[in-house]
Amino acid sequence: MANAASGMQVEDDCKLKFLDLKAKRIYRYIIFKIEDQEVVVEKLGSPNDSYEDFTNSLPADECRYAVFDYDFTTNENVQKSKIFFIAWSPETSRVRMKMVYASSKDRFKRELDGIQVELQVTDPSEMSLDIIKGRAI
Repeated sequence: MANAASGMQVEDDCKLKFLDLKAKRIYRYIIFKIEDQEVVVEKLGSPNDSYEDFTNSLPADECRYAVFDYDFTTNENVQKSKIFFIAWSPETSRVRMKMVYASSKDRFKRELDGIQVELQVTDPSEMSLDIIKGRAI
């Protein structure tokens, strides 16, 4: 189903991989990109990958969507996890690319049932591990 505003399609594999991350926890993160008017899976992070592995996988000058499964321990010493949706839109990316990603974000995010926290990020400092921890609790 195309997004009326941007004409964007979402590849079924995006939803299937997200369900694998959410239910089976076989991925730590998924990076998505828009290619030929369709959102596709670009990279899958293994369960043992770190947050740093994830952030290093994002291109410095191109937009991406990503989900990250963040594990943490609450103040009550309870193990939990939260699924973050990150809209990566670096300052150095092309204006047209930023517009396409911005106009397609909400439609794409609706396809991924189970997102708990959303971040709009233009610089790596806006998604430091401290920020992730703060938003998780």
